[in-house]
Amino acid sequence: MNHAPQLYTLYQQLLEQSKVMLRNAREGLWDELIASEMDYVNAVHELTQLMRDIKPSTQLQEQLRPMLRTILSNESEVKRLLQARMDELAKLVGQSSIQQSVLSAYGKQGGQILAPRDNLDVTP
Repeated sequence: MNHAPQLYTLYQQLLEQSKVMLRNAREGLWDELIASEMDYVNAVHELTQLMRDIKPSTQLQEQLRPMLRTILSNESEVKRLLQARMDELAKLVGQSSIQQSVLSAYGKQGGQILAPRDNLDVTP
């Protein structure tokens, strides 16, 4: 049985899903990225299952190579964008922790205002 058309179609679907993921990451649509990533993982799983059953011809491999390069490039860019987002979130969490520490420290003062007093005990 010739699985070449099915294999080619699966690679096309995987390519389209990688483009959707990249678009979501570029636009900062993180929830949508997670949803599209699930579709992508399922497509990879389906493709892996099919690849176990067949050995693509050299001609088909040559046709698939540009798609695979683009898929890998898209994946790499999505990972880079995710890392940038994680760094941004880590920075925000760090700032939030510092703010919480400062608020906690000042909250322990019980509403007292700490200001320098005039030193009335000093004699001229």
